[in-house]
Amino acid sequence: MDDKIAFTENQTNIVYIRKIATATLPQEIRSQLPGVDAMYAVHDTDGERLALVQQRSLAFMLARQNELTPVSVH
Repeated sequence: MDDKIAFTENQTNIVYIRKIATATLPQEIRSQLPGVDAMYAVHDTDGERLALVQQRSLAFMLARQNELTPVSVH
């Protein structure tokens, strides 16, 4: 969970933000999130998860701070 991702590797500069249920995450991650029902994932255009954050606004801020264009996925 502490892996460093080089956000600038994304050639299209688009990332997707989506809400995910904590229950769908691996046990290793769930054990670090007691009482958290949902997280927001930042994915690149290939679907690789780049980050997990607790707030939607933080996901968008994270993307913009790395010069990426966030797009909400439903």
